[in-house]
Amino acid sequence: MSDNNLFENLNFDKFRELAKSDQLSRHEKVGFPDSYREGKEPLIFSDVCNKLLNLRQRGKTVLEIGPGCSQLPVLLEKLCADQDHRLLLADSQEMLDLLPDAPNTVKYPGCYPNLPALFTQYTGRIDVIICYSVIQYIFLEGNLWNFVDLSLSLLSEGGEILLGDIPNSTMRKRFFSSSAGIACHKAYVGKDETPTVTFNTLDPGAMDDSVVLAILARVRAQGFHGWVVPQAADLPMANRREDILIKRP
Repeated sequence: MSDNNLFENLNFDKFRELAKSDQLSRHEKVGFPDSYREGKEPLIFSDVCNKLLNLRQRGKTVLEIGPGCSQLPVLLEKLCADQDHRLLLADSQEMLDLLPDAPNTVKYPGCYPNLPALFTQYTGRIDVIICYSVIQYIFLEGNLWNFVDLSLSLLSEGGEILLGDIPNSTMRKRFFSSSAGIACHKAYVGKDETPTVTFNTLDPGAMDDSVVLAILARVRAQGFHGWVVPQAADLPMANRREDILIKRP
């Protein structure tokens, strides 16, 4: 299905509606055209696993925030079963209904972090939190600092958080100002056209360097390690998106 309006103004309630559609692919239900994600999810999952060392251990507690219904949470569910991890999934009931049930998986329907039962049971006890291609929606419609602070409160000692696939508008501008970015743009539009890039202008609603670096400052000030890490070069949006890795010492 091709509809550019499909991916505009996405938020928690719109994702609930996408999840209920019988006309959309699993990629479109989570906000991506098929061309962006088809065949790429094993590469994305490998990149996630390479950054979260606790996933390689056994018997850990893993939370994915906003898993959606694509192949990524299915791959995670299999890894958790193989490693004897407990997997917690937090998303809308409509999205969670599209994911398989498993003995080691517990689903928390609702809009994270408004899930009191999760925080009552798991504060200070979660070893891995994954939030992939989601934080930009929290930035727009939620309270980013409340999200960050409450997520930190869930971590066990040595626990890790990956805020993955962050669309950084200033990183995008840097890329499209480069020779590689200009060539990429020309190939995408199919004509000899230079992309328009303007620095030092208002970009309402977009996550940029100021937001990414502020998240690092926030988590470090609260006693957690935090790093910006690049995505593997073979990921579909590695030239304009990056990840934040957080660890409780």
